[in-house]
Amino acid sequence: MIKALVAETLRRNRLLAVVGFAHLALFLVLIAAALVDPTEILGLNRWIKPMKFAISIAIFALTMAWLLSYLEQSRRAVAVISAIIAITMTGEMVLIAMQAWRGVQSHFNASSAFDGIVFSVMGMLILANTFAAGYAGLLFLRRPASIAGAHLSGVRLGLLLFFFASLIGGLMVGNGAHSVGVDDGGPGLPIVNWSTTGGDLRIAHFAGMHALQALPLLGWFLERRRTSNGRRWVQLTALALSAATMLLLLQALAGRALLAAG
Repeated sequence: MIKALVAETLRRNRLLAVVGFAHLALFLVLIAAALVDPTEILGLNRWIKPMKFAISIAIFALTMAWLLSYLEQSRRAVAVISAIIAITMTGEMVLIAMQAWRGVQSHFNASSAFDGIVFSVMGMLILANTFAAGYAGLLFLRRPASIAGAHLSGVRLGLLLFFFASLIGGLMVGNGAHSVGVDDGGPGLPIVNWSTTGGDLRIAHFAGMHALQALPLLGWFLERRRTSNGRRWVQLTALALSAATMLLLLQALAGRALLAAG
C-alpha cells in the first residue's frame, strides 16, 4: 500500500513529491543527528528545530502535490506554484539546517550582519510560499477542478485558513520572538517546545496551518460516504477551527501559556 501511495503521489506532482519524500528522509537523518550530538541552542538540542521543519515541509509538500493535481485545467499555473513551493521550502530548510550546524538561532537572530541577512532571506522565502498557496486557493475558487461538493469545499477552506495562519508568522517577526511575556528558549512542552510560562504564537500558527490537511480529508471522507449536507459539515468544522485558532492567538498575545508549568 505504501508503494502504491508513493507511486500515486509521484504521478500527481513529481516535483513536490520528490521534495516531500526528501524531507521525510531528512527528518530521519536529523533524528539520528539529535541522538549523537548533544549541542543545544536556547536549551534545546540544535537539531530539534530542523527536525520539526523537515517533517512540516514534507507534510506540506505532499499535501500540495495531491491538492494541485485536482486543477487539471490549470497546468501552467500549477507548474509555477509547484516550483515556488519547491524552491522556497528547500531554501528555508537549507538555511535552518545551516544555522543549526553553526550552533546559532535561525529565527529572530540579528546578532551579526550575516545572521540578520539569513533571517531576512528566510522571511522572503516564507512570504513567497504563502502567496503561492494563496494563489492556489484563488485557482480553486475561480477555475474548474476535478473534485466537487464537500471535498472541494474542504480544499478551498483549508487553503484559506492556511493562508491566514501563515500570516501569524508576520506577528512573530513584529514581536521579534515567538514567545509573548517571556524570552524564547524557556521551559516548554516536549518536542514542540511551546512555552509553559508565557504566550506562544506558534500554537495558533500550527492549528490554523494544519487545516490544510484536516479540512480536505474531512471533505473527501464525507463525499465518499455521500453524507447529506457534507459541505455544511465542512463549513462548520472550518468555523470551529478558525475560532480555535483565534482563541489560541488571543491567549498567546495575552501572554498566557496553553499548558502552564507546574
